[in-house]
Amino acid sequence: MPYVDGYIIPLPKKFVRNYVKMAKAASKIWMDHGALEFRECVGDDLKTPYGLGFQKMCKLKPRETVFFSWVVYKSKAHRNAVNKKVMSDPRMGKIMQNMKMPFEVKRMAYGGFIEKVRG
Repeated sequence: MPYVDGYIIPLPKKFVRNYVKMAKAASKIWMDHGALEFRECVGDDLKTPYGLGFQKMCKLKPRETVFFSWVVYKSKAHRNAVNKKVMSDPRMGKIMQNMKMPFEVKRMAYGGFIEKVRG
C-alpha cells in the first residue's frame, strides 16, 4: 500500500517565496532518494461555509496562509528508508544552514498515512 507523509504548515504570506525556494530544493532531495511524489500547495480558498476550515483549524493570524503538503512513498518501510537517506544527505544540511526557517515549527502538523482510496 502506498504511504503518505502529510503536513499542514501555517506561514506568514511574506515568507511564501522563501518557503517555496526551500521546498523546491528539498523536493529534489526527496525525489533523488526515491519518493514517488512531493507536493506543496498554498492556500487559495480557505473561507469554507462548512466544516472546520484550515483558517480556523490553524488559527491563522492576519497576513498568514497555510501550506498543505505531502510526500508519497511505496510503503511505510520505503518512507523510513527514504527519510533516513534524506536526513543524512549533506544537501539538507546546506538548506537548513542557508535559510532561516520561514515558519514556526511548533505550529506545523505532521502525520503518516496509509493510502486507502485513489480516484
